[in-house]
Amino acid sequence: MKHCLATVVFAVASLLAPATQAATTSEPPSASAFFKRVSVRAPKLSPSGRYLAVQAAGKGDRMWLAIIDLQTLQAPKLIAGFKDADIGSHHWISEDRLVFTITNSPDGNTRVSGQGLWGVDRDGNNSRQLIHSDQQFVSGEATQVNDRRLDMNWMLFSVLPSLDSNEVLVMRQPWASDRAGSGTQLARLDTRTGLTRNLSQGVPDHAGRWLIDAQGEPRIIETQSKGRSQFFRRDSSGQWTPWFDDDAEARRHASPSWIGVDGQMLGLANHKGYSALFRLDAQTGKPEGEPLISTPGYDFAGELITEPGDGRLLGIQYETDAPSTVWLDAAMKARQADIDAKLPGTVNLIGCLRCTSASHLVVTSVSDMRPPQYFLYKVADKQLQPLGGARPDLPVAAMGQRDYHRVAARDGLVMPVLVTQPAGDLKGPAPTVVLVHGGPYVRGTHWPWQPTAQFLASRGYLVLEPEFRGSTGYGAKHFRAGWKQWGLAMQDDIADTLAWAVKQGWADPKRTCIAGASYGGYAAMMAAVTQQDLFKCAINWVGVTDISLLSTITWSDASDEWKQYGMKRLVGDPVADAEQLRKTSPLARASEIRMPLLMAYGALDRRVPIKHGTDLKAALRPDQQVEWVVYADEGHGWFNLKSNEDFWGRVERFLATHLAPKP
Repeated sequence: MKHCLATVVFAVASLLAPATQAATTSEPPSASAFFKRVSVRAPKLSPSGRYLAVQAAGKGDRMWLAIIDLQTLQAPKLIAGFKDADIGSHHWISEDRLVFTITNSPDGNTRVSGQGLWGVDRDGNNSRQLIHSDQQFVSGEATQVNDRRLDMNWMLFSVLPSLDSNEVLVMRQPWASDRAGSGTQLARLDTRTGLTRNLSQGVPDHAGRWLIDAQGEPRIIETQSKGRSQFFRRDSSGQWTPWFDDDAEARRHASPSWIGVDGQMLGLANHKGYSALFRLDAQTGKPEGEPLISTPGYDFAGELITEPGDGRLLGIQYETDAPSTVWLDAAMKARQADIDAKLPGTVNLIGCLRCTSASHLVVTSVSDMRPPQYFLYKVADKQLQPLGGARPDLPVAAMGQRDYHRVAARDGLVMPVLVTQPAGDLKGPAPTVVLVHGGPYVRGTHWPWQPTAQFLASRGYLVLEPEFRGSTGYGAKHFRAGWKQWGLAMQDDIADTLAWAVKQGWADPKRTCIAGASYGGYAAMMAAVTQQDLFKCAINWVGVTDISLLSTITWSDASDEWKQYGMKRLVGDPVADAEQLRKTSPLARASEIRMPLLMAYGALDRRVPIKHGTDLKAALRPDQQVEWVVYADEGHGWFNLKSNEDFWGRVERFLATHLAPKP
């Protein structure tokens, strides 16, 4: 049985996609190896654990949805897919039925704005399109006699917790033409008939975040307007009533995040400077007692693992310096221990729906030095079989080890820095790339294997990724320290990171470059203005160059709420802070730039419109050394493989020219 199971699970890769050959030369892996789409992804077990749904490269080299019956061990069956788009996501909604969306294809032939939604039985029958996509080629599945497809501003919100229904929850995002104050709406959607049941009667204006209970019914709504966050509860008569008010950015009140079968409520609240998971009083929403889980040095970030039906809390998956799971259920805790013993040296995340009764479990094994690998764990005999994800074209020897460090900035603020060593380990001060994350108000780094940092490490570079002030996930103090600090203390944090790495003997101060996308591209261009003594070159892709343009440009995707309230508070007020924004905008100081630049933009970018790049390029001195590229079919970052191959090839040559890494 063990041999047969291995044969079937390996068939996902062997039957649906060509095998990947191992690298046979001493050359580092190609850019394509780092940035190409994987051939097997997102394995998910049915509620019972008998059936496995997986996305695999199938007909026409598109990602199709395939099902494996783990009891009969028959070959995988393709049940859904399109010739011009990939399956984007899929979810079991019962033992017999799934829903899925579509996404772009990496060859650049298809751009998907509306992901749509389809329902299909696990045998491939009774397929129905439920939500329109912007792509007409995939619209032929729905009946034309009684077309109930929802408009493409609807999206899947969640699967019902019971996992035994034909229904899902869907959310409507407002159109730009909707009346002022329109927020999101929620509905139940029958995946067999296309019929919907409205759940949004009487909802307040500006509704954004919804919280559902264990029966899949909405109980709490959060609205955001004029910089304030207000929570509403649905009472026993179905009416939405105000509950409490909070600051949209500097949160003071606990934030509910889960409602159990018995009405028990969990949520996030401050604990010693970091958010932690607490039990909340169901009436006041205030935390009770000590936290269920706290992660000192990190805000709690994770999800609850519950048992469908009885709603028991089985475990909590969370992330600190790396992802992990704490199991409250004894049986699942024992299975985790057995899996970890069989897969030492990696973080092993268990995937299941009805976890305690499932016949199989999916294990996603993550590491800093290789992409995720998938395994199937048979509960009855504790057998663990490889499922997919192995990448012989990305050998571990070509990757760098990644570790978090805590670095003190010049004013004493301590910030995390993720360091990726050059492949083959450090052998004295190395040429260095300071890679600045976008956002900037996000957690920008994660320990598991990441293609950008590892591509650079494979070329011999030390990679420093600072979680500068303003980054989220490291406590309220760290976040608030970055308010209105673009080009100021946030920029100093980048310099302090490099100084720390030089002091450690890791970074060669004479061979350093700064690089980043979006806000990271802004930081790279600001470094080209103010930190020319530190960096020899700068790489900016899709980066902001004019801070004021963020609030005045009309064709970006930034909301009016953000422009009017969030940006003024976190970035700067275009009127009150006009002089500061001018001094910290690379565009206004373009003539001061002297170092070599590589600049790349997407012509279709609505987050940072290409005007940021073209205006800066035009403002540079005539003798400024700049390499410039525009990708006509890209937006805010590169999706297509051909774009990644071209861009990262340019990066490799640019760095080799200006940093001249030693062999």
